Amino acid sequence: MATPPERSSVHSLAWQAALLLLTLAVLAWRAWPDKTLQVIFLETSGDAALIVTPAGGYVLIDGGSDPAALAAALGRAMPFWRRSLDAVVLTSADMAHLPGQVAALARYRTGLVLAPPMLGHSALVAEWRRLLQANQTPVHVARAGQRLEFAGVALYVLAAEPAEGAGLVLRLEYGATSVVFDHSGGDAGERVLAGVAQRPANLLAFPWQRDAHIPFVAALHPQSIVLTDGFAADRPAEQTFTARAIGGARLYHEQLNGAITWRSDGRHAWVTTERFSDAYQH
Repeated sequence: MATPPERSSVHSLAWQAALLLLTLAVLAWRAWPDKTLQVIFLETSGDAALIVTPAGGYVLIDGGSDPAALAAALGRAMPFWRRSLDAVVLTSADMAHLPGQVAALARYRTGLVLAPPMLGHSALVAEWRRLLQANQTPVHVARAGQRLEFAGVALYVLAAEPAEGAGLVLRLEYGATSVVFDHSGGDAGERVLAGVAQRPANLLAFPWQRDAHIPFVAALHPQSIVLTDGFAADRPAEQTFTARAIGGARLYHEQLNGAITWRSDGRHAWVTTERFSDAYQH
């Protein structure tokens, strides 16, 4: 017969096991797909966004400049048991986009990679290539008009200029809702945007150092704008925060709001943030 201390120890272990199982069940429930499309602008330096499809797929766009911050952000956004990404998109092979992505490729297996036409020959690009070759990951060079499908969600390449620093312009569509990612830069980027025919979008991700008062943004007529850090202009636009609210769009920035999440059920879309959250729906 077990002595009272032994019974107490057995009961304690049983309670700990039950608590662990309950915790795992809660984590699994929270990670279960909720049938909405999510775009999470991760709180890290540079540019990084994670797309979560309604079916529970994951697509990483860029990775930011801080590998440790990117790894931590993905750890918060993805189930702890998940070790794969459906796709990875690189919009520009520079220090504002690539370092975090290299760290992600070292940790997560990837179904495919969409890369810009110009990659350059840096040591970081060489490591990026090595990881993809080691895992036999298919790499597709982005071209204007290209479309990737993720279980009812479509990602379009609007522009992919083969010029240094031009970057990519992407459009994500789910039902009647959409997000445009403008990662173009420099003079080449300005030429790219001038030639892109556009329809309205719910949300626009746009470099804060550029002047948003251009026909491209006006044509999108976004209800929300996430100001991003990935493009460093020689002469940043000298505008107040509110002056950037083209057409009365709601403005967000990771330094102010933390992680920014755009959600869509295919008909309606809304934005929530970690800080100063006011759950704006459109």
